[in-house]
Amino acid sequence: MAIKTYKPTSPGIRFRKTLVRNTSTGNKSVPEKSLTTPNKGPVGRNKGKISTRHRQKGHKKHYRMIDFKREKKDIPAKVATIEHDPNRGPNIALLHYADGEKRYILAPKGLEVGATVMSGEKADYKPGNALPMTRIPLGMEIHNIELTPGRGGQIARGAGNSSTILAKEGKYVNLKLPSGEVKKVLATCYATVGVLSNEDLRNTQAGKAGRKRHMGWRPATRGVAFSSPSDHPHGGSYKDNGIGMPSPKSPWGWKTRGKKTKRRKNAEKYLVKDRRIKK
Repeated sequence: MAIKTYKPTSPGIRFRKTLVRNTSTGNKSVPEKSLTTPNKGPVGRNKGKISTRHRQKGHKKHYRMIDFKREKKDIPAKVATIEHDPNRGPNIALLHYADGEKRYILAPKGLEVGATVMSGEKADYKPGNALPMTRIPLGMEIHNIELTPGRGGQIARGAGNSSTILAKEGKYVNLKLPSGEVKKVLATCYATVGVLSNEDLRNTQAGKAGRKRHMGWRPATRGVAFSSPSDHPHGGSYKDNGIGMPSPKSPWGWKTRGKKTKRRKNAEKYLVKDRRIKK
């Protein structure tokens, strides 16, 4: 995967870096209509109130319905196209099943147009095939991993992400997640073989603020730039002297940076190694 740079003919593209995507759509220039739905309604709002900060609608785009469950067992499917999805980092692959149905899946590295993929216990260890983790050998890189059997993949779905099976203990497997955390997951859960595509997406640069707006991001203002503590706890006369308090706080006065916010009510018994422990 290559990174494209641009001649500095304007300030907007001077530092711009984009990803050269390896897509193969053939004569098809639009996504499969039966697998798309319009993105209606506001983004980051709930009844007019901000529920997620720094997000907006962005450029108009359709949502592609992805098959995270891979529930069509033991039915071979042919890869028709490899397409760009504006809603996510990795590419997506359009599958034509033998029974005539069409579905989108996340496209791993090495998956090409014309390849045959399958989901089920009889599937081979090829990129794009989904198997229960009882059938996947140790050390193999996988993605789109279920946490609950039949619920669909929830882990390792971003561009260039993958997890590794380290050990099998009874009805559980030890998974090394992209964050470095090692976690126990039921071995009957399904996962897809391979590493997801577009691993160089993290090396791209938008180049200008307007392009981030097109992608659905709004500006984020520093707390110390606010003129009054009534607007932000860091606001006031501390712009040149720091935040003026021992611990940084969120706009609502909650402690940040160092305060643990992860809920571990039932997660401790499934945790083998914390992501913060380097050794």
